[in-house]
Amino acid sequence: MQNRITKLIFAFTILLTLNSCETIAGIFKAGMDFGIFIVVAVIAVILYIISKLFKKE
Repeated sequence: MQNRITKLIFAFTILLTLNSCETIAGIFKAGMDFGIFIVVAVIAVILYIISKLFKKE
């Protein structure tokens, strides 16, 4: 019984302290930042390969 009450108090504390919209916004912001990083990295690799292909030595 005590364990169940502890779990309920913990769950209510989490529900009251975490705003779900803020949590989801944080997840999407992190995903967007990672996506931008990947796009920049892929463009850099493509430009590097193109510069090596057309460079005449």
